[in-house]
Amino acid sequence: MRDILRAQMQLGECDIAAIQFDCFSRDDIPRLLRGLQHIYTTEALRNEVFAILADVLPVRADGEEFVSAQTGRPGMSQWRILVLGTLRLGLNADYDRVQELANQHRLVRQMLGHSDWADEHRYSLQTLKDNLRLFTPELLAGINAVVVKAGHDLVKPHPDSPLEARCDSFVVETDVHFPTDINLLQDAVRKTIETSAAFCSDHGLSDWRQSAYNIRCLKRAYRRVQQLKRSTSKDEAKRAAREEEIDAAYGAYLDIAEQFLTRARDTRYKLVVFHHVPAEQFTALNDYIDYAELFIEQIDRRVLQGERIPHAEKVFSIFEPHTEWVSKGKASTPVELGVRVAISEDQFGFILQHRVMFGETDDQVAVPIATHLKACYPRIKSLSFDKGFHSPSNQKQLAEVIDFPVLPKKGKCNAAEREREQDPAFRRRKRRHSAVESAINALEAHGLDRCPDHGADGFERYVALAVLGRNIHRLGAILIAADAEAERRRRRQLKRAA
Repeated sequence: MRDILRAQMQLGECDIAAIQFDCFSRDDIPRLLRGLQHIYTTEALRNEVFAILADVLPVRADGEEFVSAQTGRPGMSQWRILVLGTLRLGLNADYDRVQELANQHRLVRQMLGHSDWADEHRYSLQTLKDNLRLFTPELLAGINAVVVKAGHDLVKPHPDSPLEARCDSFVVETDVHFPTDINLLQDAVRKTIETSAAFCSDHGLSDWRQSAYNIRCLKRAYRRVQQLKRSTSKDEAKRAAREEEIDAAYGAYLDIAEQFLTRARDTRYKLVVFHHVPAEQFTALNDYIDYAELFIEQIDRRVLQGERIPHAEKVFSIFEPHTEWVSKGKASTPVELGVRVAISEDQFGFILQHRVMFGETDDQVAVPIATHLKACYPRIKSLSFDKGFHSPSNQKQLAEVIDFPVLPKKGKCNAAEREREQDPAFRRRKRRHSAVESAINALEAHGLDRCPDHGADGFERYVALAVLGRNIHRLGAILIAADAEAERRRRRQLKRAA
C-alpha cells in the first residue's frame, strides 16, 4: 500500500514541524527544506498538496492503468518523491547527489520522515530514477499553483492586491551534441546496427556477429569525410581534384551506410517471418532506419547535387527529436540547441506559470499566455513583454485580455503609439520588466541550463519540476529571512536583559 506520508511516527523519528534550520545559512538546502516544511505544517496547504500527490502513481506493466494505491508493495511515499524531486532541481543535482543526500544528510532524512538512528532505510539509484519520473507536468502545475497562493498569503499586503507580471522566454538546451548531417547519419546507422545485433542475440541469429567491427568500419568512413577540407588553392586543377576526393569520400560513406541499412531490413524480415517477432517491437529500429534514410537523402542532395536543404526539413537529433535550432541574436551564444520556454513572474518573485514552446515563437504565444494567466489569476492588472512578442494583432488582443498590457512596438511608432509608450505607467512597468531576467538566471543556475531527461515528456516534466522547485525555494527564502529577523530580535533582547 502506497501512502502519501506515513501517519504513525516511529521511534527516534523527528516531527517535520519540529525540524530546526540554520536561518543564517546561505546554502540552498535550508531554503528548500524550509519551504517544504511550511507546506507540511500549514494544514490547508498540506491538504491541497496531498490531494494532488495522491495521483502520483506508477503505471502498470501493461501500460493501461495506474497501479492501485491500496494494494501491492508499499512503494516510495509521494511526500518523499516531492521532497527529493524538489532537491534535484532546486540544487541542480544529478541522481547520484540526490541519492547521497537522501541516504546521508541528516536534515533531508528528517524531512523524508526517517529517524536519526533507528531507521536504516537506504535509497537505491534506480528507485530514485523510477519514482521521480512519476510526476506529470499537469500534477506539478497544480502543486505550483498552490505554492504560489501560499507565497502570496505571506507577502501580499491584501488578498485583493493586484498582480503585476512580466513574461519572457529563454532556451533550455537539450542534451545533444552539435548536429551535422554526417554525424547524425553515423548516429542513426550505429543505432541501427546495435539494435539489429541485440535482436539477433536474443533470437539466435548470426547476422550481426561482427557488429562491433561494422561500427568501426562506419566510423572510419565518417572520419574520412569529417577530416577532408576543401582546397583554398588558386590552382583550378588542385581545387577540382580535392572536390573529386571529397565527393568520393562522401559516396563511399553513403554506400557503406546503405549496405548496413539493407542488412538491417533483411534481419527485420527474418525476425518477422521465421521467428514471429511482433511488429510493435521494431518501433525503435524502424525509427533509426527512417532517420538514416532521411540523412542519406539530404547528404546526397547537399553535397553531390549542390542543393540547399530547407530549415524545416532538418532534424537536429535522433535521440531528442524535439530539439530546435534557436538563434536569438545573442553575441555570446549565436545558436542554441534546445526548446524555448516562456515564464511569467509576478512582482513578488513567484513564477506564476510557464509554457514549453515546441515549434512556437514569442509572437505566437503572447495572447495564449495572457489568456491563461488571466483565467488562473483574475487579479492580474498588468503584463509586460519585450519587443520579441510584438505583432499588430497581439497589441489589439492583449488589450482585450489584460487591463494594462506592456508590449513595446518593433520599429518606428506613430503618434498614438508614441503617446502610449510615453505614458509614465507604461514606462515604469517597462523599466521593471528586466527583473524577469533574474528569475531566468535563477532557473538556469538551478537546473534549466540543460535538460538531461529524455523525450518531450521528460523535457516538460523537468521544466515543470524546476519551476516548482524555484517557487518552493522562494517561499523558503521568505520564511528563512523572517526566522533570521526573529532570531536577531531575540538576541538583542537577551543582550539588553544581560
